[in-house]
Amino acid sequence: MSRSLSCYRCGDRYDDDTRVRCACGEPLWIDARPTASSWDDRPDRGGMWRYEALLPIDRPEGVAGAAGGTPLVRTPGLDDATGGRAFVKDEGENPTGAYKDRGSAVAVPHAIAAGDDVVGTVSYGNMAISTAAHAASLDRECVVFVPADISGVRLELIAQYEPTIVRVSGEYGKLYGDALALSERHPISVLVSDAPARISGYKTAVFEIYDALAPETPDVIALPASSGGFASGVWLGIRDLESAGLLAERPRVCLVQTAAADPLTRAFEAGATEPTPMSPDETGETIAHSIGNPDPPSGARALAAVRDTGGAVVSVTDDEIRAAQRRFAVDGGFCVEPASAATLAGVSRLAERGEVAADDSVVLVPTGTGFKEMGTGEAAVETEAVHRTDLSDRLESLLGSRRP
Repeated sequence: MSRSLSCYRCGDRYDDDTRVRCACGEPLWIDARPTASSWDDRPDRGGMWRYEALLPIDRPEGVAGAAGGTPLVRTPGLDDATGGRAFVKDEGENPTGAYKDRGSAVAVPHAIAAGDDVVGTVSYGNMAISTAAHAASLDRECVVFVPADISGVRLELIAQYEPTIVRVSGEYGKLYGDALALSERHPISVLVSDAPARISGYKTAVFEIYDALAPETPDVIALPASSGGFASGVWLGIRDLESAGLLAERPRVCLVQTAAADPLTRAFEAGATEPTPMSPDETGETIAHSIGNPDPPSGARALAAVRDTGGAVVSVTDDEIRAAQRRFAVDGGFCVEPASAATLAGVSRLAERGEVAADDSVVLVPTGTGFKEMGTGEAAVETEAVHRTDLSDRLESLLGSRRP
């Protein structure tokens, strides 16, 4: 099977494993083009390495072996909010609590196999944590470029894996291009958000959804959108399933953004093929910080994924995200980060517009656990202590109104 790099837009192909973008400017991906036989030959093992034959590397050592294999849970409590039959693909159960582990599990060993002893990334969230963890588990150096004003909580989460952390002042959004240049000039592989090997890892989430629901195919797959990398991986996974002759109909890819930074939504609604970067004056603050990306590097490819599958892009407010985060917990039992809660808020909006039918199977993909966010919000809990000798009376007052 072919494993060359290819461009979804112009079709150009490359044999250079280190290349990230096509000469036309669009990001590349690793084109595996699986057949039915390659799919049938999957080994009987857990996690994303069940699909090893469809990935550009063999199963590595270290924490990568624990990546993927997250559950797909039928969640009737969220049916009303989605307008259909709700399923939750809980990516918070990855080793570092986010879907980024799927990408790092492939990208970090792939870079090492290419001869790079030092890996790095540009991130101040889940991708930084994940890249540092996977590098540490393979005893490789890692350099993480973070903004100068990064919070102490985030620094602590990243620093536990002991990477070299470089705080960078200036326009942080420009670091994507800087990172590609640094990889060319120095003996380091900076694994940006849409590095082709990362995208290969992300597609395994779709394979797992397909396996869990077969012979049914989901009608909607909803995920938060930032750089467009995960959307690209989901689209690649759908294309691989089609190449193997396994899909009769494509799931609709629906992307959700925060209203504070929603260039994909604006482009989709305008009928544009690529997003226009938002200026600092246009970009607002949001609790969903990990998807507040005003200039997504894989934005055009994400839009192509949506249109190719008949999906949609919507943006939601912080108030909608808070309500959805609470609903994930109270009605579904899931603790998700704000960016992940945006999926439920976005699908609710699509349902209100009549774009989700009652018999549609809707897969929500919370991309990260909310436990890393603890201590940053408000908790509505009882603060007054009750003496142990008064517990019976306290329970009587709490439960009395519930008795028939």
